[in-house]
Amino acid sequence: MIDKEKFHVLNYVKKEEYSASMDGMRYMLKKKEIEEGSRLEVIIWPEPYCYAKTPEEKKQRREFDFTPEGVTKAAQWLNEQYLEQKPLWELSKKMS
Repeated sequence: MIDKEKFHVLNYVKKEEYSASMDGMRYMLKKKEIEEGSRLEVIIWPEPYCYAKTPEEKKQRREFDFTPEGVTKAAQWLNEQYLEQKPLWELSKKMS
């Protein structure tokens, strides 16, 4: 699980995409520019493949404010998705 108190990736994401994995669930955080300003896009997908090699239909996306509070909400969403879809992540670990 992601510790929301220690998940300080905003400065990193300002310049680069941040990707990691958690027991079968891969995820990426990236800055997304829209007319109204910056947004934090979070994408999750099952292992074993990297983002570029995973079919689009296997990816799930959500956007948050590009703020420290948005990062906290993103971490909460990632944890929720990990728990809610745990069978998918466990299956994907077996396939890798």
